[in-house]
Amino acid sequence: MRRKNIFFVSLFIVFVFIGARLGFSENKKKNNDELYKQVEIFSDTLAIIQKEYVFDTKTKDLIYGALKGMLASLDAHSQFLDPETYEELKVDTQGKFGGLGIEITIKDGLLTVITPIEDTPAWKAGVKANDRIVKINDTLTREMPLTDAVKKMRGEPGGIVNLTILRDTEKKLLDFKITREIIKITDIKYARILEEGIGYIRISEFRENTFLELNNALGILSKQGMKALILDLRNNPGGLLDAAVKVTGKFLRPNKLIAYTKGRPRKDAAHPRERQNDQDLEFFSEAKNTNLELPLVILINEGSASGSEIVAGALQDYKRAIIIGKKSFGKGSVQTVIPLEDGSALRLTTSHYFTPSGKIIQGKGVTPDILAEEKKKDLDSKIDEPESKKPDEIFDEIQNDREKNKPAKDAFNYKTDMQLMRAVDALKVIQIYKQVK
Repeated sequence: MRRKNIFFVSLFIVFVFIGARLGFSENKKKNNDELYKQVEIFSDTLAIIQKEYVFDTKTKDLIYGALKGMLASLDAHSQFLDPETYEELKVDTQGKFGGLGIEITIKDGLLTVITPIEDTPAWKAGVKANDRIVKINDTLTREMPLTDAVKKMRGEPGGIVNLTILRDTEKKLLDFKITREIIKITDIKYARILEEGIGYIRISEFRENTFLELNNALGILSKQGMKALILDLRNNPGGLLDAAVKVTGKFLRPNKLIAYTKGRPRKDAAHPRERQNDQDLEFFSEAKNTNLELPLVILINEGSASGSEIVAGALQDYKRAIIIGKKSFGKGSVQTVIPLEDGSALRLTTSHYFTPSGKIIQGKGVTPDILAEEKKKDLDSKIDEPESKKPDEIFDEIQNDREKNKPAKDAFNYKTDMQLMRAVDALKVIQIYKQVK
């Protein structure tokens, strides 16, 4: 009797499996039928345009236009790249190119500055993170693809680019006339001891040599008596993921999860193991000579994006660092470039980044442990000054402007930086606590 029951149970499982397979096949057939129906509509539309449109059209131009619209309908970062644009994307700039020095993206449907790169023409002109670029020269940027915007801003050094910018805090349009220069990116901008053994390192972008330069800077500061460290990632737009992971691992034990990506589950896969997307990746710390005991503060702001958010998010999750500043940009999506047969390519968003605790970065950013506002620039503080000035004041201003234009050996003055001073104060408190303990 027991064998008979086992036989019927086994037969039932087989029927359930076959039914599931048949249901899966039926769903797949329905999906394919729907796809073929929509493709037929596209084909009919293409034929009607070629036959009835007032001007002659090229099939290639129509297909390319349709593909651009298709990719643009997905999200701000997915794009169709024609062969010319794809070739430009493949060109290795090696950290040196002619342009304005800004990282841009599409945010809320508007061309938005992620951050101006420090000491570039855009930075010097006063462009800020989250500025909305509404016009490039005489062209409105409404529905302008990122690649087209980059083309208009890059070019021969010495050329002038006019930007019209909407800044939320100003609530008005601002015009900038910026001259292109060769953009040279320096990974480690500053590395020095500020006071009482507090070291300071500013990373402007994550590139191939960033980890090596960080190690060298840490070695020099250690010899100078460094007891604590401020890692400044403000206005750092990201860069190479591998470099950001290595920098994070410098302050964690080996084999700690730093970040992971998740793509869309493959629901149409027959076996559960096949449902995992090949975009589901995990990134772990590998560094051997780590700085585990060094008190650490990380500075971020609205111009900190991508790789810098991975560093800040991971070290915050592990409570390895205090995060100070303003909420970061929120650029945590992964784009995969897929070449096509005719030399064009798809730039497709295939996954999102998550911090070790599972927080999504895309659209959310990293929220600091301690919120701190940046100090307003001197220009902002002079808005309400009376127009009439004494002659001595006018000559003093002229003299000061001349002094400012002289090449300075060290223009870095950390005591005028409110966020940086908050970081210094936080580390002083930690040092006092350790001494008391």
